[in-house]
Amino acid sequence: MDNLIYILYICMFVPLLLSLPLIHKTSRRIMVFMLIGISAALFISEVNGLLLRLMNYETLYVTTTITPVTEEIIKAIPVLIYAFVISDNREKLLSSSFALGIGFALFENTYILINSMDAVSIEWAVIRGFSTALMHGICTAAVGFGMSFVKKKKKLFYCGTFALLMLAIIYHGIFNMLVQSESLKYFGFVLPLATYIPVVINLIKKFRESRRAEKELAAAAKEKAAEAEESTAEEQTAKVEEQITNAEEQTVKAE
Repeated sequence: MDNLIYILYICMFVPLLLSLPLIHKTSRRIMVFMLIGISAALFISEVNGLLLRLMNYETLYVTTTITPVTEEIIKAIPVLIYAFVISDNREKLLSSSFALGIGFALFENTYILINSMDAVSIEWAVIRGFSTALMHGICTAAVGFGMSFVKKKKKLFYCGTFALLMLAIIYHGIFNMLVQSESLKYFGFVLPLATYIPVVINLIKKFRESRRAEKELAAAAKEKAAEAEESTAEEQTAKVEEQITNAEEQTVKAE
């Protein structure tokens, strides 16, 4: 079926799009970036198909040298626009860019599944889920995370943006070469998890530290407020006592 990819796109995109008004603001941003990722996957499938035909269907060459470039550039464009036009908040960029990469992988995996029903298996699904999909998320998240630094330093705009794209492209290319190698493919399967797990652990530690610091600041603020209230109460009591004393003195003088 020639239009299968478009049918799949409509079936995935439209229900998610219609759910946006009912979703909380933060979740809505994540969903929007997933939809952008799905759309990017549709667009890049046409580009990669054209390039594959131009290269006489040299799949190994195209997937290791061309598709990492085209896919990472297309995925990075919405992230760059968001960073420079809307927000350069690090947490927002990290979560949004990761969602874009996962949306891209979701559409790609589903399309491959439908096209290769006889060849897929549970092992294939596990590998695509924990390696390929995660790789797409990591590459785009690296660009988004890096843009939170580049945006704040104008001198780094060109070289910093280029470096982030190269990082994503090289990581993607290495992954594609490893998974297509008979002797090293298992290293490729593990590479995204080996990258993802330490980063997540580090982010969790930082999150806990920031929450602990916030609680300490809140406790310190409460203590200061309580001290201020006590001092204010003491001052008011002293004023009242002074007024009473003055009133008694005036009464004595009047007598």
